[in-house]
Amino acid sequence: MDSPKYPPEVIKRAQAIRLLILDVDGVLTDGSLYFDAKGEALKVFHVRDGHGIKMLQRCGIEVAFLSGRRSDAAYQRARELDISRFHEGCRDKVAVMEEIMAAMHIGPEAVAAVGDELVDLPHMRRTGLAVAVADAVAEVRAAAHWVTTLPGGKGAVREVCDLLLKAQGKWEDIVAPWEKD
Repeated sequence: MDSPKYPPEVIKRAQAIRLLILDVDGVLTDGSLYFDAKGEALKVFHVRDGHGIKMLQRCGIEVAFLSGRRSDAAYQRARELDISRFHEGCRDKVAVMEEIMAAMHIGPEAVAAVGDELVDLPHMRRTGLAVAVADAVAEVRAAAHWVTTLPGGKGAVREVCDLLLKAQGKWEDIVAPWEKD
């Protein structure tokens, strides 16, 4: 499998990352909202994104979900992926990010954030690596250090996970068990 070419600046930024912050709607999902008969919002998550998150966790990179909305579906997905840093109903993502960084004893250069919408810009601008999903609004794509090739909810998070693992020299160890004959 050919490895994508990443810009040298993106690789350099990715090498320092210890925390990946993910928005939910539009990043982990495609942004569509489905409602059941009781008014409960249903969401679809991509299995490859989840696998990428698990690979990051195995390599010691923490993952946090920061969402402006409240959602039982997102909470369940976070539980399924052993995400302990799950924050929903966030009105100030910068403040939450700063709390997490303080708890982890890391600076902004060790944080990557993935967003798609204007509300993500303030915290993305304060990270070492800002990533926009391919279908993010123009302002978010313009502010990002890197833009995925895939849209939110369709494998974009997995692209970010692969970037981090490759930049940090962890990719070969992660894929080795599956490459054996």
